[in-house]
Amino acid sequence: MPAQPADLSPRVLVADDDAASRRFLCDGLHSLGAEAWECVDGTQALQLAREQAFDLLLLDCRMPGAGAREVLAALHANGGASASCLAVASSAELGIAERRELLAGGFHEVLRKPCGIAELQRLLALLPGTVPVLDNEAALRASGDAATMQALRSLLRDELAQLHCDLGQVGRDDSALGDRLHRLRSSCGFCGATALAIEAEHLQRRLRESPSAPLKAIEQFRTALQVTLQALDI
Repeated sequence: MPAQPADLSPRVLVADDDAASRRFLCDGLHSLGAEAWECVDGTQALQLAREQAFDLLLLDCRMPGAGAREVLAALHANGGASASCLAVASSAELGIAERRELLAGGFHEVLRKPCGIAELQRLLALLPGTVPVLDNEAALRASGDAATMQALRSLLRDELAQLHCDLGQVGRDDSALGDRLHRLRSSCGFCGATALAIEAEHLQRRLRESPSAPLKAIEQFRTALQVTLQALDI
């Protein structure tokens, strides 16, 4: 049975057949302000994901009934309330090849167990709306004053507009994108563009694992870029 959470957000489904792992993950998510619904096997996880809308699926790779891959594949094939939500695979034993397969199979990230609260916090930060698009206080601390902040944000706006165009080009050079993302994260830090900085870091990791980043990862980054551009224009 799923745990009975308080009326909090975001909603996370934790599927793991190990009781200790479930306890830590659910308690950790609760401490970070999330709802945590738990189940002990892949069959129950798939049923809940079809019936209820979650913001994040945290699925163990090896569970009775079905592992993370099988659960997500079935959900994508047949649809359900959580078919389009963020999915993260978890595993205590994870090689480089398996990690690549999971990411190519539709998982946004892979969590190695045991993990800490910081790793759970990083996963929640990937969810839309959980961190500010523009953090004015952080930008003022980094830039020193409002005039400098606005000047830096103007430069960032031009940079993002060019990057948005380049991402849409046929024959895009993904090998050079990693360097641009490294510079972009610095600009985001000065400008308080928190959400985009997180997506840039995530895409950087994907590019390091594979020279040609999956289309889904590129599109998720592009969405964050567009939202940031809109916020800068207000």
